Amino acid sequence: MKDHKIIHDSVHGSIRVNGPALSLIETPELQRLHSIHQLGLAYLVYPGANHTRFEHSLGTFAVARRICSSLNLSKEEGQLVECAALLHDVGHLPFSHTLEYVLHDQFKIDHEEISKRLIRGEKSVVSDADGRILGRLDTVAEALEKHEVDPNIVARLLDKTAVATAQRTIGGTKGQSFFNSRRYMSQIITGPVDADQLDYLKRDAHYTGVAYGVIDLDRLYETLQIFNGDLVVDRGGLNAVEGMLVARALMFSSVYFHKTVRIAELMLAKAVEQLGEGEVATISSMTDSGLLAHLASKGGYFEEIATLIKYRRLFKKSFALRMSDLSHEGLEEVEEFGDMRSRRSLEEDIARRAGVDPGRIVIDIPSAELKVSEPRISLTNLRVIDEGKVRMLHKMSPIAASLQLRRVHEWALMVACPARDREKVRRAAEKVLVH
Repeated sequence: MKDHKIIHDSVHGSIRVNGPALSLIETPELQRLHSIHQLGLAYLVYPGANHTRFEHSLGTFAVARRICSSLNLSKEEGQLVECAALLHDVGHLPFSHTLEYVLHDQFKIDHEEISKRLIRGEKSVVSDADGRILGRLDTVAEALEKHEVDPNIVARLLDKTAVATAQRTIGGTKGQSFFNSRRYMSQIITGPVDADQLDYLKRDAHYTGVAYGVIDLDRLYETLQIFNGDLVVDRGGLNAVEGMLVARALMFSSVYFHKTVRIAELMLAKAVEQLGEGEVATISSMTDSGLLAHLASKGGYFEEIATLIKYRRLFKKSFALRMSDLSHEGLEEVEEFGDMRSRRSLEEDIARRAGVDPGRIVIDIPSAELKVSEPRISLTNLRVIDEGKVRMLHKMSPIAASLQLRRVHEWALMVACPARDREKVRRAAEKVLVH
C-alpha cells in the first residue's frame, strides 16, 4: 500500500497527503463532507459555488502544512496542527453555517463542539443502516491513535476558550505547559490570520467568480513568526495581512451576506427549527440532500420549504432597516431582537397584522448571527514585529483599524416573505418597527 497520495486541488495545486492525514481522509466523518456545500445555499445565487467542506478541509490542511514548515515546527507539532486543520470542520451540519444559529439557540453549542466530540470518538456520523452495509470502520480517534497522535490534544487545538489555560504535554514531556507556551499551534487553525480563513477566502472567491479573494499567501508564509508563544507577523508582511482583511470584508458583503443567499438560508433554518429539538439533534450526521429529503418526507410546511428551495422559488425582501439610516440607539434597539425567540415573536406579530402564516415570514438580523457563525469578522488583534518591538496591527494599519468598525451587511434588519404578500407584510412591518 502506498504511504502517500497526491490529491489535485483547484486552488493549491497538488497536495501530498501522508501519515495520519492519509488515514483520516478515509474516515466516514471526513467523507461525509463531500456532500456538504461549503457555502450552504449560495449556489442559488452563484452557480459555481458547488464546492464542498471536504475541499476546504483539504485546503486548510495544505495551508497549515505550509505555515508549519515556514515556522520550522517540530514533526510532532506539525502533525498535530495538520490533523486539527484537516478535521476542524467535521462537525458541520448540512449546508454548513446555515443552521449554526439554530444549533446554538437550541443546544448552546456550535459545529466546533461537535467536531471536538467526533475527534475524541464520542459520537459517530454512521447510521445503523449505513453501518450494516459498511461494516466496522475506524473512528477519527482510532485513526489518530494508530499513528500515535492524541485525539484529545487535536481536539483542544480547536478550543478557542481553553487555549490560554489548558495544560497538556507533548510526546510525554513532563511538566510541559503545552498550550500556555504554544498558543501559536491553535492560532494557526483559528486566529486573526489562520489557515482556515486563508483557504476559504481564496477558495470561495475562486468558485463564486468574484474578484475579492486575492491574497498573497507566499508573502504571509514567509513573514509569519512565533513570539512569546503567539503567532505574529513581521512588518514586511503587513500589506499581505491588510489584503487578507480587505478580502474578508468584501467577501462577507458580496457573497456570504448577499440578500438572496440570506433569505434562502433563513427559510431553511426556520423549517429545521420547527422540527423540534429532538429532530434537530439527529440532523448533525445528515448531508445536504439528506436533509432536504427528510424535510420533504415530513409533508406540509416542511415539504413546501424543501420544494421552494429545490426549485429556487424563494421569499422576497419586503422591508428592511438599513444600517446607514439607524442611529446608535436605533441599532441597539434592533439588536434586542437578535435571539431566536424574540425574532420569532416579532415575525408572529408582523404575520398577525398582515394576515399571513408566520411560517411564511423570516427576519434577518445579521449582527446576531455573525457573533455565532464568524466571530473573527472584526478580529484584527494580530501582533506585528517591527524592528524588534511588538505592536498591535490596528495601531499600525489604518485599514485594519477601519475594518474593526465596518459593518459587512447593508441592513440591520430585513423582513422577507412570499412575493404575493410583499406589500401587506411591508405595511405591517412598518407599523411594528418604525416609531
